[in-house]
Amino acid sequence: MIAFTPAAFFAGYATSLSLIMAIGAQNAFVLRQGIRQSHVLPIVLLCAGSDAILILTGVFAFAQIERVLPNVLPLVKYGGAAFLFVYGAMAFRAAWRGGEALDPATAPKQSLQRTVIALLMLTWLNPHVYLDTVVLLGSISAQYDVGRYGFALGATLASFSFFFALGYGARFLAPLFAKPSSWRFLECFVGATMWTIALTLLLGS
Repeated sequence: MIAFTPAAFFAGYATSLSLIMAIGAQNAFVLRQGIRQSHVLPIVLLCAGSDAILILTGVFAFAQIERVLPNVLPLVKYGGAAFLFVYGAMAFRAAWRGGEALDPATAPKQSLQRTVIALLMLTWLNPHVYLDTVVLLGSISAQYDVGRYGFALGATLASFSFFFALGYGARFLAPLFAKPSSWRFLECFVGATMWTIALTLLLGS
């Protein structure tokens, strides 16, 4: 029986939004691309779409996923940590080189294919994504029984609204990033974020 309850919807929206808003590898990537105004629509759709898949998986298949995760999670954890270390090192290298400033009219843009590949790796190789969407949201949704449909809808809409706001709102920071020093700071921030998440994964094992 399908039932839509406002309480479950708003619980899903609020819970999902609180998890997504935490600074992470994916958010840092979207922020940087939004400031560059580079491939923003595909990026936000890919992020929100990936979240929707994981949220629906967690809400409607949590019991089965819970039995599989103990065998799958270690592999995803170490692979994701290695990728985040490499990506963080690339960000620190860019900060060390410096000299970058934003001029939307002349700034070179990374190809859509390379951008999508990088984002897919940041999203699907990050165990925190699975823990937040599949495990945590899945377990919380279980208490709403038939209201899980409303919970899933609220959680999914929270993801779409957040990533669209982040991707398109970042352009207002463009004047600030006309200064090379601002890009150095952003690259250091991105690198520190990636390495912090990677260390958290490894030390939490």
